[in-house]
Amino acid sequence: MAFNGTWKIDRNENYEKFMEAMGVNIMKRKLGAHDNLKITIQQDGNKFTVKESSNFRTIDIEFTLGVNFEYSLADGTELTGSWKMEGDKLVGSFTRKDNGKVLTAYREIVGDELIQTYVYEGVEAKRIFKRG
Repeated sequence: MAFNGTWKIDRNENYEKFMEAMGVNIMKRKLGAHDNLKITIQQDGNKFTVKESSNFRTIDIEFTLGVNFEYSLADGTELTGSWKMEGDKLVGSFTRKDNGKVLTAYREIVGDELIQTYVYEGVEAKRIFKRG
């Protein structure tokens, strides 16, 4: 599967602005912009295992397409939602437990890069990864 492999953060676009919209304080935003995130994705049919490893934490996430699960962001924000496939793109829709607002996330392979796009309250950010 195209997503399989280990991906290392290469660059961010508008990520600090996105974190600000999410309510992340300035210290965490500064640190978050330089978290050295590495993602390892293993897809088996509709099941995904994702390991996220950064300066702050390492977590393992397992999910099945279309099935809701709970997830907490590095800053502690708790979400519930699910991922689905739309063509070659993974699309996630997650609702914040604290305020009910929706965070939409996209993962797609473009060339040799994994591009994660986040949209929250009209603010869009991208995190671009290269195969590690």
